[in-house]
Amino acid sequence: MKEYYAGIDIGSTMTKVVILYNSDVIYSYAGITGAGHRQLANRIMEKALSSTGVSLDKFSFIVATGYGRINVPFADKQITEISCHGRGVAHLFPEARSIIDIGGQDSKVIKIAKGRVVDFVMNDKCAAGTGRFLEVIAEVLSLEIDEMGDISLSSQNPAQISNICTVFAEQEVVSSLSKGIPVNDLVAGVHKSMATRIHRMSTKLKVEKDLVVTGGGAKNKGMIKMLSDRFGYPVLVPAEPLLTGALGAALRGKDLAYKTDMDDTYKAKRQRRLEKVTFF
Repeated sequence: MKEYYAGIDIGSTMTKVVILYNSDVIYSYAGITGAGHRQLANRIMEKALSSTGVSLDKFSFIVATGYGRINVPFADKQITEISCHGRGVAHLFPEARSIIDIGGQDSKVIKIAKGRVVDFVMNDKCAAGTGRFLEVIAEVLSLEIDEMGDISLSSQNPAQISNICTVFAEQEVVSSLSKGIPVNDLVAGVHKSMATRIHRMSTKLKVEKDLVVTGGGAKNKGMIKMLSDRFGYPVLVPAEPLLTGALGAALRGKDLAYKTDMDDTYKAKRQRRLEKVTFF
């Protein structure tokens, strides 16, 4: 039987949604997270429903994940982004054993086995090693963050960035720039510093191949090169690394739908909840 499932990932900087028709992705979206997560969830779901022509009551299961997951009023369940990333990556890369997720406000290293998370470590106390760190450096160098990957790849001599604190690293980059160090070497040095920090964090888990990188940082070619160099083998990147959490959430919804006793009591409770949802 063909059924619809949805995964909504409200992250600190980006919001994503994936809709499945059985196991096929029929809609996906990624945009900037703004204030008011509940209103945001309603808006992106309204957009998804309009684009697909599917009404909310047709969904067998909806899972919310990410920082704002508790503010999705129409979700059947809230699940941590770590679990959803594990499920999404395992679907895309069945042989994957490890994940590095470089998000806007934190970075995570996750070990998985047969699609399930077995351990993880997380950096959420300092912006270094995150997308926000790259944004700060891009601003200092008057670059667009999307430019940094290609600029980094043109470097033959990455600068030494010794500070791991964002504030001090920013000052170090400014000082190096004033000394005439080329911008491409500075950008490559920043990527190398981030890759070293992430690799150091990963040693707590004994990361194994295949290693998949997700999140906004995975869209940065220079970052991917430095991670591959640091780990000593090519890391893998999904076609759309921002969507793995939302995809995993939708897939977890499908898993749960088959395990949930869809009796009359559950259906009645679900219908009452759906009737309370107001899109605006």
